[in-house]
Amino acid sequence: MNSSTATTVFLPIALGVIMLGLGLSLTVADFTRVLRYPRAAAVALGCQILVLPALCLGLVLLFDLEPVLAVGMMLLAASPGGTTANLFSHLARGDVALNITLTAINSVLAVVTLPIVVNLALAGFMEGEDAIGLQPDKLVQVFAIVLIPVAIGMFLRHRAPGVADRLNRPVRIASVVVLVSVIAVAVYQERDNVLGYLRSVGLLALLLCVCGLAIGFYVPRLARVPRGQAVASSFEIGVHNSTLAITIALSPALLDSAEMAIPAAVYGIVMFLPAGLLAYALSRWQAERVDVRASSEIS
Repeated sequence: MNSSTATTVFLPIALGVIMLGLGLSLTVADFTRVLRYPRAAAVALGCQILVLPALCLGLVLLFDLEPVLAVGMMLLAASPGGTTANLFSHLARGDVALNITLTAINSVLAVVTLPIVVNLALAGFMEGEDAIGLQPDKLVQVFAIVLIPVAIGMFLRHRAPGVADRLNRPVRIASVVVLVSVIAVAVYQERDNVLGYLRSVGLLALLLCVCGLAIGFYVPRLARVPRGQAVASSFEIGVHNSTLAITIALSPALLDSAEMAIPAAVYGIVMFLPAGLLAYALSRWQAERVDVRASSEIS
């Protein structure tokens, strides 16, 4: 996967637009909402920060992945959930408010947790001059990529809610258009290598998504978290912000590695299948429960 203007310039722009769209839908209440759902939030964040990187490490070792791709997988696992998780949660009739809260908190925590995971992965899988890692001064770059657009969006929501409401839909549409365009250009440029990328990390990326979705649902349920909140947790943990991971991997100021972006790029394609199937299955199950309940009340 070669760096290009599409990936090194327009991809960060796409990410910024996406995070601005997230900020336009956030308020301070979304951060304090965690106090209303302490168990659900604690379990979901614990799975996201601790369990999923450990699971990814196990998969990487099991598949004996080459070092640079192993670091790319760990970067992906450490990335927070994205706005796509909120969409899938909505389709699956999950607690979207909790999803928004988890996405917001995860995006803030990732400024600290993501560099820790990546640097440990670099130290464990790579040696010599290649293991430079994310240095403390580079955290400012991550902060700028993730949090500044969110803060701008939240400021607009707070000071001019009417403007934020009018901008919300166009910004979301623009983010999708820009992101799809960038990915389409990148895939076209790498058309001769796409099958090779899928063979190298496709199954691993698919397994990470499936396992993340399963862990995100069943661990909260075992902790007696209500079903709707477990659905939100499932998609938050199973659907990662692959755009952020690709941007960090390709950025000359951060990891500056096109190969490390491959797992996130592949994941961004294959994750739609399991996430979409799960959202459809959960929505159908919920609809059938409603129908059964309505029939019993009528009889």
